[in-house]
Amino acid sequence: MRVLHQYPACPADCGFHRLPHIHSLEAQILSEEALAHDSPFVGTPKLADWLSLLKPRVLVLVVYTGVIGLILAPGHLTLLQSVTAILCITGAAGACGAINMWYDRDIDTVMRRTRNRPIPAGRISPEGAVWFGIILAAISILVMGFVLNVTAALSLLFSVFFYVFIYTVWLKRRTPQNIVIGGAAGALPPVIGWAASTGRIDLTALVLFGIIFIWTPPHFWALSLWANNDYRQAGIPMLPVVSGARETRRQILLYTLVLVPLSTLPYVLGTSGLPYLVASLLFGGVFLWRSYQVTVDQQDADGVSLTGDLPAKLAFKYSIVYLFALFGALAVDHWMA
Repeated sequence: MRVLHQYPACPADCGFHRLPHIHSLEAQILSEEALAHDSPFVGTPKLADWLSLLKPRVLVLVVYTGVIGLILAPGHLTLLQSVTAILCITGAAGACGAINMWYDRDIDTVMRRTRNRPIPAGRISPEGAVWFGIILAAISILVMGFVLNVTAALSLLFSVFFYVFIYTVWLKRRTPQNIVIGGAAGALPPVIGWAASTGRIDLTALVLFGIIFIWTPPHFWALSLWANNDYRQAGIPMLPVVSGARETRRQILLYTLVLVPLSTLPYVLGTSGLPYLVASLLFGGVFLWRSYQVTVDQQDADGVSLTGDLPAKLAFKYSIVYLFALFGALAVDHWMA
């Protein structure tokens, strides 16, 4: 899919890659403590630490959209198959989170909102985390293939590969398009759910993918506006760091303008009925208003918010509500039909 705006790739010397140059004493100490253990377990990790590796707050939305894909698909699954599909999507998505935390442990020590994660805090070793992720991903993919079908298993494998190697390793530290392109991984769960039920990938599944794919940039860019200092300190080329807050606000509004009509496609294709269409326009209208408020936020000459990025915070929170509500409307409309 063609992106709305092209940004210059980050040059090799810009510092937005892995960060051996970080001089923060705190970062060095935390990293050395975490890496100094031969055992994959540091001390006695609590169950909550292992669960936090799965990024549970992100996991909820990922699994939710996968379940909606299962519900909307025209296939017929047994209860055991449905539960297995959901658990496999959950396991693979959580595995991506664990591997991501392993790879990003150097920058997690620098960012205020991530420095207390289990690896930089020394509660779980990097080796323990990465093997936990690899084993969990492998089990999830294999079980999906054996219990459901090969198409679903390959879709799950592709989502893990894309998130780990394309987004985490390649894009995240090199380009402000990291979220735009990398968002494909987070948009795949409804496709995987659909494939688990039908054994194929249809146009409707791709539309669901497209909705999440276009939703992802304004969602994360709203976050990056008020977490800008964290990203700048860690050397991650998020859009506000590279192109400034003013351009980021403009892109949030542009992507939302594309998202609202795109969200009506399930009705246009005949997958959903009038109740969904009304809901999608209502929820989309609110999202568009929130995005507009981000654009007209009080700013200084450099585009820096004078309100503490309050509109961006509200837009970020609503974007989560929006996706939950939109996909919920798809399910309700399906049951009503």
